[in-house]
Amino acid sequence: MTDEKPVVASTTPYSVLVEAGKNYFWCACGRSNSQPFCDGSHKGTGFTPVKYTAEKEEKVVFCGCKHTGTPPLCDGTHNTLSQD
Repeated sequence: MTDEKPVVASTTPYSVLVEAGKNYFWCACGRSNSQPFCDGSHKGTGFTPVKYTAEKEEKVVFCGCKHTGTPPLCDGTHNTLSQD
């Protein structure tokens, strides 16, 4: 883990239709160009992607702000971020 703050990739979550049994790697740093998933942009930071394995085909709401308390899923934290 790192004391560095993640980049806010989006102020809204990403709704994704996931496939049963497939692994997804959620971007925790906010730098990926393949949001909400990792593209390796975290290299050189203290961040690592979070693995999510889909149990069934369904829509999953992945965090876009990267500040969720329940990574990789959205917990509504984006609603409390300051709008500097």
